[in-house]
Amino acid sequence: MTARIQASSTVPVRQSSVRAHNLALVLQTVATSENPISRASTSAATGLTRATVSALVDDLIVRGLLVEREPAPRSGAGRPAAGLALAPDGAFGLGLEINVDYLAACVIDLTGQVRHRVVAPADQRSSSWEETLARLVRLTPAGGVSGAALAVPGLVSADGIVRVAPNLGWQDVDAGRYLSEALGLPVAVENEANLAALSELRAAGGRPTFGYVSGEIGIGAGLVLDGALYRGVRGWSGEIGHLPVHPDGRPCRCGARGCLEQYAGQEALLRAAGAATLAGLPDDADLGEAGAALGIALAGVINLLDLDTIVLGGIYGPLLPRLRPSIEHELGRRVLTAGLAPVTLRAAALGADAAMRGAAESVIRSILDDPATFLTRTT
Repeated sequence: MTARIQASSTVPVRQSSVRAHNLALVLQTVATSENPISRASTSAATGLTRATVSALVDDLIVRGLLVEREPAPRSGAGRPAAGLALAPDGAFGLGLEINVDYLAACVIDLTGQVRHRVVAPADQRSSSWEETLARLVRLTPAGGVSGAALAVPGLVSADGIVRVAPNLGWQDVDAGRYLSEALGLPVAVENEANLAALSELRAAGGRPTFGYVSGEIGIGAGLVLDGALYRGVRGWSGEIGHLPVHPDGRPCRCGARGCLEQYAGQEALLRAAGAATLAGLPDDADLGEAGAALGIALAGVINLLDLDTIVLGGIYGPLLPRLRPSIEHELGRRVLTAGLAPVTLRAAALGADAAMRGAAESVIRSILDDPATFLTRTT
């Protein structure tokens, strides 16, 4: 029996739409299988006929998205079936990241393996957006990738325009169009903390709920609610760095005063510790102010959203053991349910690479979700 697509009785279902749906169903079934899966098992898992599965699999193999593995030898009756797996060289996703003090790029394959990674430290605040994007293009490998996504520390609208990135000095920058023209590829643009949260979600598996907080010169957050990224009405949620922790405090680049990043951002943290770089941060440096500011901001988020887990990424991951006492002290004072259900604080699984990995993974995810479009584009 073939899979059905729900449709209104007044709207015809095109045969191409049925095929696109079934291609995605087969490819995702193979992608989520722990071990190579046979054609017969794919048919059973999807509800598609064996003939339909075989035709779709043949197309995906010819087009380079699947490979058929020879079965392992076994004793006993019957001929073992060959198993299907994602093709390691079938498609590649390019993840790009712009942050205030570095540029980064990575390439991952269909199986999630990193094939290329480069990080270039450089302060972007003295450069125009054109200069920054041109430097980023020079970091990318020549050819061979199927699509790209860019992670930026700012507010990104649904059409991919960076509406405002205060720490970069950007406003209404069409970064996706510039990069698409320069690279000859489709390029999606997304907030860096959102992409990092999505990468952390894939690493965690299941349908968890957590807040991801990315600490750099600026501070961003991605909110994952029941296994889905919460973007807000305009896609601009997560600007935790501009929550006020001291309403009449230090001026911020955004124009307000007392924002979290002025007390717990990378530069504020180093200034308070009397260090020039993270590598030079003394082991006995007092990080209490940064931890307390984080705790105040996080308490408000936890009270509002009833989160039970906070994942700390960027510079906060390796510093968590030293930040934890101050954060937990403020959470204990300010979270209404602290005595009933303590909040879990943990470091990000992917560390500082989470945003660019999330960007590259989003390209691969788009191929797995819609292989028909990918195959049409590469014909």
